[in-house]
Order: sequence, then C-alpha cells, then structure tokens
Amino acid sequence: MIHCSNLYYTVEQATLVKTLAQLSGLERVFLCNSGAEANEGVIKLARKYGKTLGPDRVEIVTAEESFHGRTLATVTATAQPHYQHGYEPLPQGFRHVPFNDLAALKQAVSDKTCAVLIEPIQGEGGINIPDAGYLQGVRDICDASGALLIFDEIQTGMGRTGKMFAFQHSGVKPDIMSLAKGLGGGVFPLAALIVREDLDVAGHIALGHYTHEKNPVACAAALATIDYIESNGLAAHAAELGSYALNRMKAMMDNHPLIGDVRGLGLLMGMELVKDRTTRERASDEAEAMMYAALSRGLSFKLTMGNILTLTPALTITREEMDRALDIIEDCLYEVEKTV
Repeated sequence: MIHCSNLYYTVEQATLVKTLAQLSGLERVFLCNSGAEANEGVIKLARKYGKTLGPDRVEIVTAEESFHGRTLATVTATAQPHYQHGYEPLPQGFRHVPFNDLAALKQAVSDKTCAVLIEPIQGEGGINIPDAGYLQGVRDICDASGALLIFDEIQTGMGRTGKMFAFQHSGVKPDIMSLAKGLGGGVFPLAALIVREDLDVAGHIALGHYTHEKNPVACAAALATIDYIESNGLAAHAAELGSYALNRMKAMMDNHPLIGDVRGLGLLMGMELVKDRTTRERASDEAEAMMYAALSRGLSFKLTMGNILTLTPALTITREEMDRALDIIEDCLYEVEKTV
C-alpha cells in the first residue's frame, strides 16, 4: 500500500494516477467508477473553485447537443431536452450555447461563470468537429474571464481520435479533464477527473468512499490498456485507418444522395443521412432501415440524433475488417435507396 494525500493506494492505483498525470500534463488525479461520477466531480470542483473567486461565481456554460451524463447535474449540463424530459425541476446554474460558436460563448460567459464544460468533439451530438481555432478561442475566453476550461474526454480519450487525448490535436490544454469508457479497456468500470495542481482535488472535493472506489483490478486493467495502446501504436493506427475510412465514405457521396455529410477524427466517425442535401432534412426512417439492414449482415453501429450512423470500432480493427464494414454500409445504402 502507498500512503498519498491522507488516502491509501495500492501499487496499481498509485501507478495509474502517476501515469494519467504524465500523459495529460495535469498534476492531480481523482479516480471513480463512471463518466457521470467524473463529471459530477468536475461540476463540484468548478463550483468550489468559483466560490473562492466570489459567492455568485457558480454558473457553468455548456454546449448544445452535448452529452455529459445521466445524473441530475450532468443531464442538466447535457443540453439536449429529450435527455432531460421528465426529470424537472433541473438544478440551476447552467447556461447552454451553440457548439462551435465563439461569439455566443463570449456573450454567455459573465462574472458569474466559474467554468466552461465542453467536449473537444461532440459524440452524442452527431460527431461534431469544431472549426480550427475554436478550442483556442474557448481557452482565450476562459483566461480572460477567470473561468476554468473543462474538457469532457469520456468518448474522445484513450487514443480514439488519433492521439491519446483529443485536446492534443489543438494544443489547447484544459484546466480539468474527465475520462471514462476506454480507460478501463471497455471492460471494467473506471473513470477519472484530472486537474491542474493548484486546483487541489483533495482540498476541493470531499473524496468520500464509493463501494468500488479506486478498484485495484480496474486500475490494473487501465494500466494494461494504456500499455497496449502505446506499445502497439494504436493512436497512430486510429489516425491512419480513420482517415482511410473517412475518404472511402466521402467517395460514396458521389453515388449516394442519401449521404448528407461524413465527418470524424480517428476512429470516431459519423455518416449523416438526409432526404435532401440542400434542406438537410433528417432521413431518420432511412437511417433506421440502414441500421437493421447492416445488422442482418453482421455489422452493428449506433444511430445518433436519429439520422447519423456513428462508427466507433475497436482501436484494434484491421484494414480488412474496416473494408468489410464499409462494403456492408455501401450495400445497405443501395438497398435502402431503392425503397425511397
């Protein structure tokens, strides 16, 4: 056992904390079980920090079409009404602005703002990639106002986008980052919030005791996952194969008017289906038909926003497997378009 900050850690736990700090460039790590817990911790820390600046410094600005979890606080941070319906009244202190809109963000941030919480790439919002310079613009707005910049990397982290963390594509370093999903190798429940040293997690968050807090088996799985990603070059593999797949899907647009857009980074990709590219009316029925047609051929993908085929394959996927998946998608496009 290792004694650290008035808590006891196993070797696996302490090694994972050190590893995540080194990988992220942030100095403090708090481990928990799920992405929702990590983002709850992020919200609590931001509020606690804000109170050191002023009693009214409690608002958190998030982006429309985001996704941050299903607890009451994180579902409120998630600016999608269909996730919130039925849970009213929702907690106060959140403001929502369009993603990728610096002017709207600048207008929303005020002397009551303690933090801006965004995903570097929106997953549940439809694989939305920000414009070049957007994340730096968010950083600048936060710096000017004194607000914390928080990146939710629960979907984008752990090599998914072609780097260990998506923020590394832009060079914009957050003050706080949340991780989950791929951290436990997709098998063990494990999450983390990683913060700047001066924010001092132990001083701002009552650490408490969860039933499975800092599970050493999950920590060992996370260390094995990180080692495998790094030793097998899986982030670079995701970047290369993702670029290849995006180019193939973009080429499909010439023959398939059902495709309105293709976007993504690394192995986080989306194909948007529309009834008409000019009006961009969602082809939701066609997307659902695509999903079932693909499933009958052995390919499973998620439908996001009702009309976006979301492709997030294992980082170990081969070129041959990717080609097979893309062949199935094109076969299904032909099949569905015949019925339109």
